[in-house]
Amino acid sequence: MDDQDVSANPRGSFRQFLEHLSGAGKAIGVLTSGGDAQGMNAAVRAVVRMGIYVGAKVYFIYEGYQGMVDGSSNIVEADWESVSSILQVGGTIIGSARCKAFRSREGRLQAARNLVQLGITNLCVIGGDGSLTGANIFRKEWSGLLEELAQNGQINKEEVEKYSYLNVVGMVGSIDNDFCGTDMTIGTDSALHRIIEVIDAIMTTAQSHQRTFVLEVMGRHCGYLALVSALACGADWVFLPESPPEEGWQENMCVKLSENRARKKRLNIIIVAEGAIDTQNKPITSEQIKELVVTQLGYDTRVTILGHVQRGGTPSAFDRILASRMGVEAVVALLQATPETPACVVSLSGNQAVRLPLVKCVQMTQDVQKAMDERRFKDAVQLRGRSFENNLNTYKRLAIKMPDTQIPKSNCNVGVINVGAPAAGMNAAVRAAVRVGIADGHKMFAVYDGFEGFAKGQIKEIGWGDVGGWTGQGGSILGTKRTLPGKYLTEIAGQMRTHSINALLIIGGFEAYLGLLELSAAREKHEEFCVPMVMVPATVSNNVPGSDFSIGADTALNTITDTCDRIKQSASGTKRRVFIIETMGGYCGYLANMGGLAAGADAAYIFEEPFDIRDLQANVEHLTEKMKTTIQRGLVLRNESCSENYTTDFIYQLYSEEGKGVFDCRKNVLGHMQQGGAPSPFDRNFGTKMSVRAMQWITTKLKESQGKGRRFVSDDSICVLGISKRNLVFRPVAELKKETDFEHRIPKEQWWLKLRPLMKILAKYKASFEVSDSEELEHVHHRGHEEPAAI
Repeated sequence: MDDQDVSANPRGSFRQFLEHLSGAGKAIGVLTSGGDAQGMNAAVRAVVRMGIYVGAKVYFIYEGYQGMVDGSSNIVEADWESVSSILQVGGTIIGSARCKAFRSREGRLQAARNLVQLGITNLCVIGGDGSLTGANIFRKEWSGLLEELAQNGQINKEEVEKYSYLNVVGMVGSIDNDFCGTDMTIGTDSALHRIIEVIDAIMTTAQSHQRTFVLEVMGRHCGYLALVSALACGADWVFLPESPPEEGWQENMCVKLSENRARKKRLNIIIVAEGAIDTQNKPITSEQIKELVVTQLGYDTRVTILGHVQRGGTPSAFDRILASRMGVEAVVALLQATPETPACVVSLSGNQAVRLPLVKCVQMTQDVQKAMDERRFKDAVQLRGRSFENNLNTYKRLAIKMPDTQIPKSNCNVGVINVGAPAAGMNAAVRAAVRVGIADGHKMFAVYDGFEGFAKGQIKEIGWGDVGGWTGQGGSILGTKRTLPGKYLTEIAGQMRTHSINALLIIGGFEAYLGLLELSAAREKHEEFCVPMVMVPATVSNNVPGSDFSIGADTALNTITDTCDRIKQSASGTKRRVFIIETMGGYCGYLANMGGLAAGADAAYIFEEPFDIRDLQANVEHLTEKMKTTIQRGLVLRNESCSENYTTDFIYQLYSEEGKGVFDCRKNVLGHMQQGGAPSPFDRNFGTKMSVRAMQWITTKLKESQGKGRRFVSDDSICVLGISKRNLVFRPVAELKKETDFEHRIPKEQWWLKLRPLMKILAKYKASFEVSDSEELEHVHHRGHEEPAAI
């Protein structure tokens, strides 16, 4: 499931792996506990289906630990169809409750008896740190509880021996993202979607009336939601529990708000985490902030408390994929567990599934709270992890402009250009680049309309205030074209000379990559190109070599997922209907494959995995079988260039003919709606972070060269910045050439192909499947040296 070299790890196929690890005779109980979070259902679905797939029995435990204590009709065996159509539903279908009884030994004794009666010795717990701690205590006491039950004559000696140990695997479902050791908890991304939807809506009305809005978001002990939503909407000020404002913040904030108004900004947004405190650990409330703004500045100020809206609604594509991967990984971890295995948490690090020791993670999570209670706020921020700390520093750099007199001038000019097709999040990237560049003392120049505009001299200096409000805008405000620089090299070199451009940041897709290669090749002829150049990948297709993700792909994926949800709903009205949906992506199957995983598709046809008429036939037969069950609908995704001859029309006609009398067919081409729309929170932050990192690289390069005559000719001065596994890396384009399939405009190796079998298993196909590369637990690191890739 992870992106490591398969050849180096010849684990064999999933079936081989099953011989050692059959689930036959095993029973798994799955429960959701604590506060609900969007995506819990996707996790439940994955646990049930993967469990059944490997031959285990899977039981729903309704209403969390309460159901485990009450037993009887609260613990019910699940089948394949019990988890049909729940992928797109928020909350948890098996219910969640706070449970006092389980905190007492008597309660746990009762729970143990209920589990032993059904032979359940594997628990998959989806919840927050409280729920996971409870599970671990239960695991430790298990053999003692069974002894006691045997003494009371409630179970017999054979049962004590047969069910001698309990395995526990946790998944963290919490919208606050407050669990140490995991990059993202299930539900966080969806909660950000809710918050950003509200902020985007509020911004338009605030604009009309020149109002200040104070928005209160959830996060009693953790400021992640507040911080990331402030980054994603460019808020004027943010209050977090981990990083209280310095003494005298009241005045600083009012100065900042009035400065922004003086810069012709018609609105102010202030974001407050519900657990916000000052340095003395006294609460800072949204009402207090409103009073302050009204009395000090006299601005028309309103408070909006988002409350439980943040927990509701449908899960985002990211949360569905995250939860599905975690669910499958959890079942594998349970099957591999021995009596000696400590309880673990499955989690995502970068884009890799990892297993972490539960006790250690819970301990670290509690350490943060302890640091806050003891007013060691610097430690609290560091304990939250590098990603949180980076977010905080980035927010500060982008939100607060230093007075010009305090910024040392670098006397360098840096150009920013968008190339290729528009992708949501490009504008957030441009805004971040412009502001960081100005803060580093450079003059920033915007190049309009891609390389074509560059050649024509459509270049203007761009200031701090010019990019205000850009993060939430879709498309590309600078304008973008697919034209390559090849035919305009002399003109572009001339423009770079005229505007004395000392470095170039290119934000775009595969064309941007090809453009960089052309500029690199032209260095010998035009010395103007001997400057640092870096590309930040932005394309819905996610096909840029050197990066696992690109800006815009997450937004497109959400568009596809939303559309598929609606289509599935229409299909469940008309029984026995199969929809064939065509997605974008050129030859890259990322959108079709991940869209299929997030929408619960029956098949996804992609170029990277060749298929023939026999595969199509097998899929038709599979759907025919499916129509005999209670799930009478099908969903098939097809990447636009997956096959020259098996077109969407061909597949539609084949399915219609073969399915006659069993199901009917409809087709849908999603087209350019996948490039449009407001950027998702993920893309806004990803764009911001990548851009900030790219500008830091440019500044470092320019500093190194000062006074040494500025000519950059080495390969490492013309790079693609990308995410690889868990790290942000700069790769010289010269090096990436050999990893590129230029004919089909895709990287030769793509990490997400490892997730193909996952989609097939969850759609009830037999598939060979590689499991998480680490059967051992990883260590939880407080800090590392590499670039953190977590968003």
